[in-house]
Amino acid sequence: MIQIKQIKLNIDHTNEDMKKNIAKQLKISENEIISYAIVKKSIDARKKSDICYVYQVEIKVKDEIKIMKRIHNVNISIGEKPEYRFKPSGQEELKLRPVIIGSGPAGLFCALMLARNGYRPIVIERGDEVTNRVKTVNHFWETNELDTNSNVQFGEGGAGTFSDGKLNTLVKDELGRNHKVLEVFTEHGAPEEILYLNKPHIGTDKLRSVVQGIRNEIISLGGEVRFRTCLTNIYMKQGELTGIELNHKEHLACNVMVMAIGHSARDTFDLIYKKGLHLSPKSFAIGVRIEHPQELINQNQYGIFADKLQAADYKLTYNASTGRSIYSFCMCPGGFVVNSSSEEGRVVVNGMSNHARDERNANSALIVTVTPKDFPILPDVPEELAGVEFQRIWERKAYEAGKGLIPTQMFGDLLRNKESVTMGHIKPNVKGNYSLSNLRMCLPDYITDTLIEGVHAFDRIIPGFHDEEAVLSGVETRTSSPLRIHRDEKYESNIQGIYPCGEGAGYAGGITSAAIDGIKVFEAIANRYKA
Repeated sequence: MIQIKQIKLNIDHTNEDMKKNIAKQLKISENEIISYAIVKKSIDARKKSDICYVYQVEIKVKDEIKIMKRIHNVNISIGEKPEYRFKPSGQEELKLRPVIIGSGPAGLFCALMLARNGYRPIVIERGDEVTNRVKTVNHFWETNELDTNSNVQFGEGGAGTFSDGKLNTLVKDELGRNHKVLEVFTEHGAPEEILYLNKPHIGTDKLRSVVQGIRNEIISLGGEVRFRTCLTNIYMKQGELTGIELNHKEHLACNVMVMAIGHSARDTFDLIYKKGLHLSPKSFAIGVRIEHPQELINQNQYGIFADKLQAADYKLTYNASTGRSIYSFCMCPGGFVVNSSSEEGRVVVNGMSNHARDERNANSALIVTVTPKDFPILPDVPEELAGVEFQRIWERKAYEAGKGLIPTQMFGDLLRNKESVTMGHIKPNVKGNYSLSNLRMCLPDYITDTLIEGVHAFDRIIPGFHDEEAVLSGVETRTSSPLRIHRDEKYESNIQGIYPCGEGAGYAGGITSAAIDGIKVFEAIANRYKA
């Protein structure tokens, strides 16, 4: 199949325009094109007066060898996109069904691949299935009554279920796992455009039915998914896993357990530390959410074409004079800021968009990297868990600053170190209740100083970004896991049979990379054990 890269077409182009361009580049007539498929689609907005779409396409023609002999263009070649192929080769007997702890992307994809290959996995999830989870979360947003086992962090689909559903990743995978993840999502109802968009996203509204579909397939293939079920103990003998305790009462024998617990399962972090799994603290980032009118971002990114294109995003980074970097993270065009708390007496925020991205405000995390050197040294907190305690300290201060609600402030008031008493022309678009506050009360000074300098620097890229009435909400601390659960080249921890996996274990940073890691752990299990 012939591939053409860098096909540039105006944003109002038709399918016929695409076909004419392909025929012209291949020096053939249009009727010689049997079919074509879009492999990638992105927007080139570098020239605001000439914004265009850029495509990579695959073309099926009648005589590709003859055509290619007369083509001398670096953007035209014969090739196929990588197709995921894996055949289990394990020979050891797996006497007990494999258990997956957590039904986020890592856990779901590991379980799905195990189920498709006959392993009949058991998925353990502390939170609710997605329909009930949505009800529980909405109840929390309306009443501030938190369910510590089923919330924005815990439940079917993981934290990504209440996010933008972004699927872009920096992971380069030559074995086709990346594309496999996207294919699985489309098989279960995600829009087919995610297969080729440069920055694909599903949206929280559509993602919920997708994860439910994946769960149903796991069950149909002999797997089991158990909700409202929490891992409360681990049993070992001579360095090998023998079983687990669930909900402090049930014993489940197993010798293979995938730890896909997510970045917020702090009680489970405590448990595995006490059980002797090797852990180490790792860097992550903290900061706030910032809101601007989506129209401002659209105009800055697309100019006169703003009304013809979908909601624009941005990606910003800056090295501040404080010696720290600040960058935008999990930017949500046309979305909400959401209360993502999972522990009583603490507040943490995140961003969320529906598929249409049609809310009035754009929001993004603005976060600053912190390292283990920043974590507190406390007599009753082991070094391995110091990052968790660091998060808790600032989440507690956010709870206090917001009087139990999301602390919110205008950027200008942050500059002047004063509590906001009103909002300006930008109204917060928030899921959950908020309280006008002073965010300096719940951030370290080095974070606040870097944040202020960064916002002014970003205004040079997006004029209007440092609007003093821009809305800030805090705190964002769950950008990635504060620790890493060590694993070897076979993806196994120092306890035989335990496989750390995904974002919570420190090996991923988003929906797609977590799902890819879940597939890798499946492969490791299937290369050792037969179904």
